[in-house]
Amino acid sequence: MHTILVVDDEPNYLIVLSELLREEGFEVFTANCAEDGLHSVKNTDLELVITDMRMPGMDGMTLLKQIKAYNADLPVIMITAFGEVEPAVAAMKAGAFNYLTKPFNNEELLLNINKAVEHYSLLRENLRLRDEVQSRFGFGNMIGRNKRLLEIYRLIEKVAPTTTSVLITGESGTGKELVARAIHFNSPRREAPFISINCAALPEALLESELFGHEKGAFTGAVALRKGRFEIADTGTIFLDEMGEMPPPLQAKLLRAIQEKTFERVGGNKPITVDLRIIAATNKDLKKEVDRGNFREDLYYRLNVLHIHLPPLRERLDDLSLLTDHFVNKFSKKLGHPDLSISPEAQRFLATMNWEGNIRELENTIERAAVLCSKDRIEIKDVRPDNDSNERKKWTGGDLDFERLVTSDTRLPDMLDSIEKKAICAALEKSGHVQTRAAESLGITKSLLQYKMKKYQIPKK
Repeated sequence: MHTILVVDDEPNYLIVLSELLREEGFEVFTANCAEDGLHSVKNTDLELVITDMRMPGMDGMTLLKQIKAYNADLPVIMITAFGEVEPAVAAMKAGAFNYLTKPFNNEELLLNINKAVEHYSLLRENLRLRDEVQSRFGFGNMIGRNKRLLEIYRLIEKVAPTTTSVLITGESGTGKELVARAIHFNSPRREAPFISINCAALPEALLESELFGHEKGAFTGAVALRKGRFEIADTGTIFLDEMGEMPPPLQAKLLRAIQEKTFERVGGNKPITVDLRIIAATNKDLKKEVDRGNFREDLYYRLNVLHIHLPPLRERLDDLSLLTDHFVNKFSKKLGHPDLSISPEAQRFLATMNWEGNIRELENTIERAAVLCSKDRIEIKDVRPDNDSNERKKWTGGDLDFERLVTSDTRLPDMLDSIEKKAICAALEKSGHVQTRAAESLGITKSLLQYKMKKYQIPKK
């Protein structure tokens, strides 16, 4: 629903014009002086201003200049008296979208209004797209060749062209928003907004306002009308992150909005209709939350039409080197270090870590290392977790019982064999006995690993 402000000092004219525009489906605000009109411009999400040229106090030309100083893109249509050609020309030079001379017919007015709001929508969309250029997450930005990830690629290809709701699950940091953006930007809605909101980041009252907007005076601090994310995302996609944290009372309103594609702003009673796609994400098991009574079963089935589960990084360590190289390249450009690289020893060390924070933790680790490293080369000391004695012991061998291994009659080859066997067993256990992963984490070839397994009589599983 497009929002229009009409400014005129004639009450009858305001009533007639506002009623006409409301009948045409616009949301109309009025002001009987330029000063009040300027206040509305600064405190209401408007898409067009229609103002009379001649008014007592601040006139329409001054109002136009003030509006353009505040928001240069907001279109303004000037209404002039018959024969006021020079002021009309001056208004166009000052940035007016157009001017109409009294008397004018309704068709002429509506034609100009539709052109103006369409023009403003395109301007805002172009600005949004420029902001999105760096975050257009197509498949090229999803790094990995892991078997499970390839299956996710195929799912995205199938679901993207549809309007089906998607539920994305996985631990924090696995790239759930990345998948949501890939679905959106490979869909017919790619030119429309992709709007994201974290349901865990706001308390219930503010979350409702953020989702559905609010009317002026709806609550303390609501000094102006504000559109919500649902309204802004119209014709596009809304991504509801951390969906499992949404309070139960708000789940009911969300369910109605999804089912009926209508909602009311907080403090309002006028239904607003939208056409958008819902993609939700959570790191919780929503089915268990339903069983516990924390999540509505009907909403769960509305969201979970198609389910995509993202594996944690520890289950796709075969992609670790690809992801590491990607982030090294990313921060090489960001920090202006074109020769930035990572040593093989540091790469192998990364494969020994648990990555509880998943890809986000890996990205943060590489960024920190890129800042701290010397001579544009990332070494083990740069990627080692701060104050993490367990990781340090794991790498240095501090968890080995050297008092048992090294006795007075211990020969060095036997001691090294014992250490090597223990390291291989640990790597196999961590990789789920996938030999390729275990060999990569140890920094050796698969054939060498198989030779050593045979040498130390380590059984295959």
